[in-house]
Amino acid sequence: MNRLALLALTALLSQASAATITIATVNNPDMVTMQKLTPEFNKKYPDIQVKWVTLPENELRQKITLNVASGAGSFDLATVGAYEVPIWAKNGWLEPLTPLFAKNPDLMKSYNLADVLPGVRGALTVGGNLYAVPFYAESSMTYYNKDLFKAAGLTMPAQPTWTQIQTFASKIHNPAKGVYGVCLRGLPGWGENMALFTTMVNTFGGRWFDPSWQAQLNTPAWKNAMTFYVNLVKRYGPPGATGNGFTENLTLMSQGKCGMWVDATVAAGFLSDPSSSKITKSVGFAKAPVGTTARGNNWYWSWNLAIPKSTKQEAAAFKFLTWATSKEYIALVAKTKGTWASVPPGTRTSTYQNANYRKAAGAFSGLVLSSINSADVNKATKDPVPYTGVQYVAIPEFQALGTQVGQYLAGALSGQYTVDQALKLAQDAANKTAREGGYQK
Repeated sequence: MNRLALLALTALLSQASAATITIATVNNPDMVTMQKLTPEFNKKYPDIQVKWVTLPENELRQKITLNVASGAGSFDLATVGAYEVPIWAKNGWLEPLTPLFAKNPDLMKSYNLADVLPGVRGALTVGGNLYAVPFYAESSMTYYNKDLFKAAGLTMPAQPTWTQIQTFASKIHNPAKGVYGVCLRGLPGWGENMALFTTMVNTFGGRWFDPSWQAQLNTPAWKNAMTFYVNLVKRYGPPGATGNGFTENLTLMSQGKCGMWVDATVAAGFLSDPSSSKITKSVGFAKAPVGTTARGNNWYWSWNLAIPKSTKQEAAAFKFLTWATSKEYIALVAKTKGTWASVPPGTRTSTYQNANYRKAAGAFSGLVLSSINSADVNKATKDPVPYTGVQYVAIPEFQALGTQVGQYLAGALSGQYTVDQALKLAQDAANKTAREGGYQK
């Protein structure tokens, strides 16, 4: 065989052994970092090429759900939330990871599943099988600008109430100088404005359904919560709040334009990163606010990597999944970012035992871990409910219902509806969902 023929054969064999995986993920900063570190993955696995589909949260959820449910096979790896994993696993849409780890004992040993926080791991396990691994896990907490608080003569308590948040916001709000008293999610979506608002409903004593699956949205607790939310954001929030989700509020807070922000604990690292935040020395941390009860005041969530059943590249996808959620990857992020405060949080015990992380994230690491550990998906409301979930109802239909109610909430905020009108529409939608889903007997 001549040299040219040999080179051609080698190229063909190389192409045959190479694999290309397509990963669908949300455009959150942690996932953007994961995408940027793809060359590091290729150093370890040069025969695996990676393509990315990066989308805003609402769009990502819709696209992945349709694709995975239909078995279209467009994605080999997907970023999937804590809400979806057990539902999709029961539907047979996800590849169980437990057998894949069993086939790779050396990888299972180096990955060390026991290092993953038990509660996080448990939320991703169905019928004894693990169906996803966490990229990061989170609860919610209160962020505040200590410089603005000092200038106004205010002191943030370790556990603020929503009433205190409103009082503080009124004293800090100064739109003429581009400073707003409080920034809260207003962008409609079950994982956007409803994530924050449902925790508010919980702590105002409300719930989505009673034990008979009768909707409880047109109740005093919901009315008090929605009236409070609308007034707070209208009076002391930035203009155009219905267009602001996590990402937009993160930008506002990191630029020093918000006196307070109640949102995901994952933002603590971003706000402490001097490469992306102007308030690294003035950001303060407190627990998520409470109302008439502390039940369900802080949510539980995790973004996870899962392998759809429809993939044709299971082995390659599994290699990326284990690489991007490993202890070594966390150290790589710390090295790349130049600070341990920016690593993906809430997943591994070893992260919180790491002296470098404790030193870099000492102002918030304990609060983040305690918030995650205290978020109880089984006891998130004052009164009994037939569902699990803090900021969501763990039924397949909630993705549509939560977004619909989120649109009514945004309508009340923008003035399209009164609070009473929004609540009546929300109540009717919830009862319709419960009837058509067969939950109401």
